[in-house]
Amino acid sequence: MAPMFFAHSLDNQSDKSQWQSLKDHLEATALLAAEYAREFGAENAVRVAGLLHDLGKYSLKFQARLLGSKELVDHSIAGAKEILQRPATPIDKLMFDLIAYAIAGHHAGLADYKDLQKRLKSESAPLDQSWKDEIEDNASSLWPMHIRPERETVGFSSAFLGRMIFSCLVDADYKDTERFYAKHEKSAINRDWPNLREHIHELISSFNNHMAGMKGKPGPINTLRNDILHHVRNNATNSPGLFTLTVPTGGGKTLASLGFALDHAKAHNLRRIIYAIPFTSIIDQNADIFKKVLGSEYILEHHASIDKDKYDWECRDKLRLAMEDWAAPIIVTTNVQLFESLFSNRPSRCRKLHNMAQSVIIIDEAQTLPFHLLRPCLAVLDELAKNYGTTIVLCTATQPAFDKRDFKHGGLDIKDRELAPDPAGLVKQLRRVNITKGHELDDDQLVNDLSKHKQALVIVNSRRHALSLYQKAKLAGLDGVIHLTTRQYAAHRRTILARVRETLKESAPCILIATSLVEAGVDLDFPRVWRAEAGLDQIAQAAGRCNRENKRSWEESIVTVFKPKDFSPPKEIKQLAADFAAMEDRFDDLLSPEAIKAYFSEVFWRKGAEQLDNKGILKNFSVSAGRLLCDYKTIAKDFKMISSSLCPIIINDNSSVQDILDRLNSEYASPGKAVQELQSYMVQVPLKDFECLIKNGRIGFYRKDLWEDQFAVLTDPSLYKAETGLIWEDAGVLENTIF
Repeated sequence: MAPMFFAHSLDNQSDKSQWQSLKDHLEATALLAAEYAREFGAENAVRVAGLLHDLGKYSLKFQARLLGSKELVDHSIAGAKEILQRPATPIDKLMFDLIAYAIAGHHAGLADYKDLQKRLKSESAPLDQSWKDEIEDNASSLWPMHIRPERETVGFSSAFLGRMIFSCLVDADYKDTERFYAKHEKSAINRDWPNLREHIHELISSFNNHMAGMKGKPGPINTLRNDILHHVRNNATNSPGLFTLTVPTGGGKTLASLGFALDHAKAHNLRRIIYAIPFTSIIDQNADIFKKVLGSEYILEHHASIDKDKYDWECRDKLRLAMEDWAAPIIVTTNVQLFESLFSNRPSRCRKLHNMAQSVIIIDEAQTLPFHLLRPCLAVLDELAKNYGTTIVLCTATQPAFDKRDFKHGGLDIKDRELAPDPAGLVKQLRRVNITKGHELDDDQLVNDLSKHKQALVIVNSRRHALSLYQKAKLAGLDGVIHLTTRQYAAHRRTILARVRETLKESAPCILIATSLVEAGVDLDFPRVWRAEAGLDQIAQAAGRCNRENKRSWEESIVTVFKPKDFSPPKEIKQLAADFAAMEDRFDDLLSPEAIKAYFSEVFWRKGAEQLDNKGILKNFSVSAGRLLCDYKTIAKDFKMISSSLCPIIINDNSSVQDILDRLNSEYASPGKAVQELQSYMVQVPLKDFECLIKNGRIGFYRKDLWEDQFAVLTDPSLYKAETGLIWEDAGVLENTIF
């Protein structure tokens, strides 16, 4: 009689009747994974991956592990070896490679090609052949028929399909394991989210009711916003794929894009809406808008300042931690979370990827996609649109020149896919500001200029400059001076912004000195704006904070671009300012689509193909002799949207923060929710400064015995001041701090 093989054990080793059989786990995982993959036609391949992923557990050595043996067993390589031994057609041979990558990496992550080959050649614990009687897998005709990669993109397309197979596999594996243990621990698992397809009619009704309530507000701007919304929504029946939405600041593009997404999802039976925002500083603002319009029960916010992949929490908390899988109908996230997940190799970050198929993804402020990764970013958006039924909306007031006719390094086919009515005409109708080129100014001169105005906004290029200018303005006695930078944690910044809005509304004195965090999507309306030299896209964003509601004439609503005398801009901004200078004299209206296109063309021409993929991400994908050569791990390491190394410090200055930390006092705590809540109370600090703060005893790690160095907390409260945020120069921590 063949021995019984198990996938997961319980504490009671003498009674195995309640253990999960290996056959049950493999079949349940395969069934669930195939259900996920059905949305992009890979259910047959994913079913095979699910059936074979834990094949190595059909070994006596692994079963001994379940009984307490300390001998290590690489159980995740056996299924990969098995699938690669099968006879296959050329296309199935390539698919077997994808399945092998997924199976081999379902615990440790997708590997580089050479590392995978090394594991495949290693000795494995012998398998009991009874698995062949228990598991029936039909490993033929597995390639999704609609995915036909072009010759120049076959490596990228194949590797991305492999990543989607991996996503389905690991998500199904985690959930089946979670269900098994939850059943025996009699613990509830709350993964229930409303289904967008089932609730789309009521969501559209809620949206319509909200917009009807806004129509009562008179004025030409609201009339124009309604016209834009109506035109955009009328395009919702267009075929899924790539779109642009080019609407000047103040034109209501956030709600217009949401209205399009809802109608488009209804027209094409899509599964969810994903709204990606460039900065964590405005994610709460947009999420609050969506919650107000549609209801909080439909909205999931997902962004992370603490790296949940830095430590292998999915092993520690695999049975208790409900990992983010983006099953919610509407996701509000950041570009960092979205794109780094799309290029990740980690199971915990890749779990969500399959839920992007048959969805709408809105890329807000599309011009902020980082230049050093622009080509791979566009490649993955193109892949989602072409092969996974995903609609991509590039939403911005300053549309980059991404059309393949202009962008020669892998542009998008977006000709005639603009959702807005006459973007050039909208710029003229929504003209609210007069952009002027100022002279070189030192801070004393700038403070003198500000003293002549009751309300004004100054945007500079660094936290160091913002602090210096704020301190000089205070010393000069300017009334209503406020400082806003990422020295302050997000919850504090929200409070400051609320105060600024109220002050502006009351026509009280308000001089806001800030960094670029106020530019994209922050709803502020100043009569005058000063912007330190930068690229045209940033200048345009700064202009969006001037005369936003069009209550003044555009001639008197002046945005002054100046050159700071005492603070040089970072190298990249200096180069973008030079690109702007090279084309600015050719256009009377610097915010026209023609001017924006000329500016980005200047930038892309200067950078060239290599600088637009400076880590060579796209060179790591190839198919040779029918085999996939992909370095998934290297790609994940190199694909970092924020190049500088920043470390989060928790500012524990109120009871809410302490309550969150207190919940982390047990090794059985689930850190996922705490991580999300703590993000609002963190300040990001460069690595060098972070290490100095540790050395000088100004920060410590909360429950290091449990969480290692994951939760860094400020222990010297004198370094965080209400007006200026986190300042450590005063404490003599660093002689030459970097900001």
